[in-house]
Order: sequence, then C-alpha cells, then structure tokens
Amino acid sequence: MRTGWLDKLKAGLKKTGSAIATVFTGTQIDDALYEELETALLMADTGVKATEHLLADVKRRVKETKTTEPSAVKGLLADAITDLLKPLEKPLAIGLRTPPPPGSTELDEPTVIMVAGVNGAGKTTSIGKLTRHLSDSGASVLLAAADTFRAAAREQLGVWATRTTVDIISQDGGDPAAVSFDAVSAGKARGKDVVLVDTAGRLPTQLHLMEELKKIKRVVQKAQASAPNEVILVIDGNTGQNALTQVKAFDQTLGLTGLIVTKLDGTAKGGVLAAIAREHPIPVYFIGVGEKLEDLQTFNAREFAQALLG
Repeated sequence: MRTGWLDKLKAGLKKTGSAIATVFTGTQIDDALYEELETALLMADTGVKATEHLLADVKRRVKETKTTEPSAVKGLLADAITDLLKPLEKPLAIGLRTPPPPGSTELDEPTVIMVAGVNGAGKTTSIGKLTRHLSDSGASVLLAAADTFRAAAREQLGVWATRTTVDIISQDGGDPAAVSFDAVSAGKARGKDVVLVDTAGRLPTQLHLMEELKKIKRVVQKAQASAPNEVILVIDGNTGQNALTQVKAFDQTLGLTGLIVTKLDGTAKGGVLAAIAREHPIPVYFIGVGEKLEDLQTFNAREFAQALLG
C-alpha cells in the first residue's frame, strides 16, 4: 500500500518537482544554475531562509564530491532536503491503556489529542483518517465534536465516527469547552486509549476565537491534568507561506506538538515543509495526498525529498 501511496505523493508534488528539475538540464554547474535553482525553490514556497540554507548546502556538497554534471546536482539537492526535513520526522506515540489492578480506584488516563486548523484545511477529514490510523494500530478512540459553531462539522465527524466505528461526544450548539470536558471525562470512564478533540476551524487573526482555543485547552486540563498530550495543527499544503504563518500563530497560542499537512496532491508549493523545518520546526506526524482513508500516511523525510524531485 505504501508503494501506491508514494506514487500518489510523487504525482501530487509533480508541479513543484518539475519546476525544480528543469534547473538540472543544462550542460554545466555555474552561477546561472544556482540562480535558477534559487528562483525555483522560492517559487515552490521554500522561503528565503530555507532556500539560502539549501543553496549553501548544495554548493558545499558539489565541492566535496567534485561533481561536474548538473544532473548529479539533483541527487545532492535531494540529500540536502532530506537532512533539512529529518528533524520533522517523528512518529505520533500513543500509549495503550493498561487495566488498573483489582480493587484499585485509579483510572489509567487516555492520550488526549486536540486538533486545530483554519476552515478548509481538511481538519475534520484528517481527524477521521487519524481515527482510522489509530484504530488500525489497536487503540480505542473517542471523538469529541467541539467544532460546535458549524453544524456541518458535527455531522461530518459523525459520519467518520460511523465509518470508523468509534464513539462520539457531541451537543447541539453546545459550548466547545464543555463538550471537550465531557469527552475527556467520558474517555477516562470508558477506558478509551485516545480522546480526539475537533476544535472549530478559525483564522489566527480571529483573536476572540483563538482565545476560545486557549479556553478549551484550559478546560481539558481541568478534566485531566496531563492533557492535552498532543496539540496538532492541520495545514493545507497548497497555501505555502500562509501555512508557515499559521504554524507560528497557532504555536504561540496553543503550544503545538505536531502537524498534519494535507492536500499535497497537485500543489506547486511543496517546498513549504522546508520553510517550516528552517523557520519553525514542529514535527510533521502525517501528510495527506487525497480523500481516501489510506491517503494520510506518516511523514518520511527521504521519501518526501525523493518524491519532490521526481
């Protein structure tokens, strides 16, 4: 399945990759090649800092390996991108709960994952796919529909709950923080391994809504002192530098532990992961390249770099 998915990732990043690949079709390695590479990386939304870093790294590798063929520079760039993205490679670790010893009143605590993101980033769909991923790895999951502003979000999450056969806690037009509190409490009582909290989609510029995210986090902590164990932001890979802005803003508000990068199918801005790695390195747990359940997969720096450069 991973092989088919990698083909999909490669196809999704083709717009980005083909623009960069044309740089290496010349006959010599010179200033013109590096200038073209700089332009191609910036166009792919790699960002100024990551572009400068990659150019310097590639030049160093060319010198060290005494490379003379432009076509060989592509492989060196893939190595440079891999090394830059490597720190983002981190698995989402979920501990499965162990039953308490006989006679004990202590309840083992679930892993609480709070998920945020702007409207349209694919947040609720990603939660559905994440639920399947966790269920497949043997975890029992409880969903919290705390995106109470949007009735459609609650319904959408309900559909995913049915498809992945997990329980869901929701209220009609209820207070998002209250729904979150109830879900964490229910997760503890029902012996669930994971509680996934879907928060309302919002822009980081909507300060009152960002304050509400802080409130949800505080209330979740009241229900379980160790929670939330993970705070994940879902970003749309098509939005390029805007995605980096979101990462910075949401991290400042919530203290992010990881990212899910969606919609990498058909994007010309695949370099945004390099920008994140250089300017605000937060682990990328999963990347998505389509609508199907299996289209969300764990992030691997080498695979991504190779798919990016075709």
